[in-house]
Amino acid sequence: MTRITLGSAVLRGTVATALMASLMSTSALGAPVDLSKWSPEYVRSIAGTQDFDTAADCAKVTPLDYKGRLTFWYQGVFEGDPDLLRQYYKDFFETFRKTYPNIQLEEQALTYNDLLDKFRTALLGNAAPMAVRLQILGGTEFASKGYLEPLKPEDVGYSTEDFWPGAMKAVTWEGVTYGIPTNNETMAFIWNADIFKRAGLDPDKAPATWDDVVKYSKQIHDKLGIAGYGLVARKNAGNTPYRFMPQLWAYGGGVFDEATANPTYEEVKLDSPQSKAALQASYDMYVRDKSVPVSALTNQQADNQPLFLAGQLGMMISHPSDYDVMLDLQKKATGADKDKAQTVIDNMRYGLIPTGPDGKRAVVFGGSNIHILKPEYVEGGKVDEPAAKAIICMWTSPEWSLKMAYAGSNPGNLNGFKTKWMKERLDNIKFLDVTTSMLPYGIPFPALPQAPEIMNIIVPDMLQNALTGAMPVDEAADDAAKRVRDLMGGL
Repeated sequence: MTRITLGSAVLRGTVATALMASLMSTSALGAPVDLSKWSPEYVRSIAGTQDFDTAADCAKVTPLDYKGRLTFWYQGVFEGDPDLLRQYYKDFFETFRKTYPNIQLEEQALTYNDLLDKFRTALLGNAAPMAVRLQILGGTEFASKGYLEPLKPEDVGYSTEDFWPGAMKAVTWEGVTYGIPTNNETMAFIWNADIFKRAGLDPDKAPATWDDVVKYSKQIHDKLGIAGYGLVARKNAGNTPYRFMPQLWAYGGGVFDEATANPTYEEVKLDSPQSKAALQASYDMYVRDKSVPVSALTNQQADNQPLFLAGQLGMMISHPSDYDVMLDLQKKATGADKDKAQTVIDNMRYGLIPTGPDGKRAVVFGGSNIHILKPEYVEGGKVDEPAAKAIICMWTSPEWSLKMAYAGSNPGNLNGFKTKWMKERLDNIKFLDVTTSMLPYGIPFPALPQAPEIMNIIVPDMLQNALTGAMPVDEAADDAAKRVRDLMGGL
């Protein structure tokens, strides 16, 4: 197992700057989390140092004998998630019903790719749920259109300082907070050490730069006849921007200036030379070298996972939960396939995401947020606010924000890092220290209502136009930049 430590490394990215501006999480729940010390060693030092009584804390927000009714939508588990996460989701709703037996809960799980569209449709018909948990880029869109009630951590018994500063930006519109982060994550770079060795690459080292990724991908394909890098370019799928944007930022590009410490979003940069260089790298892998899966245009990460386990893919970007996914998939294999899968698992390595040509390292600061709807957009025209706050208090508690993110993310509530469950996951989840090491390099998606359209539609369209040959690389970038300018009213 490769261990990655930050030591005194310089923190980069928007989140890193915010961390240094707000050094400590001060909470009435206990000793503060010192974000200026963030490193795998520091995270280990605070794990398991404090106990929390979730029911007692949430009883101060909504009495445990409160009688009410709540409709709730959320992004649920999907085919690429490990079984452990499915169990924790089941445990959460069972625990909520036991804790609040008089609240009639009607929950509905939706996939990442379906949630935003179905939520928009429900809002137009005034048939939305009372509360909703959305992916991180959804908050500003719906807050800017007046659909959401103001909601801040203090409304459910916590402190704003208990959450990542970058995460709070994603729930803030025109100075007002409209939601609470449930979880936040950054991904890491994954490779198969055995494939690297057989292809003549150093099995113990990830590619240092994105240019190296292109070279390694070609070398793996040319020598072994398999896909090198797990490129993802599917349209209207969150997997695509989460894997392309780190590449775009590393080359010095961006949609706007979102990778800077204090973004203004006043200039579109998708047609910059740096952005075009990042797009060219994807073109080189897919078209020139043919070193990535042919199905990349329709692939999600769930499609890369079986390829990786079968030894047909050398590199990919994903969460620490992919290790557990591999174990789950291996259990279902038989005969020679089972042995081959075990060889892949034994050779699975995690490292920091590669840098760009100038040494810039970046990753999407992702996650989800939870919100309360205004009653006029809810089916029946009424919101049971105490019931909504009850489930929000529980989900964003140190305990459940950790458990619900156990395998693939991190707790939105920083106090989750101090729980006994954090200590357990550090001991049980291989490579978790690597993905938490990427947090300081995290860059949030632009905190704009147009972000979902840009990230889920325009950026994937740019990739597809270039990779299919519908447009040359330069033209594809220029077209995407024009579409963003038009969307933003002529920037």
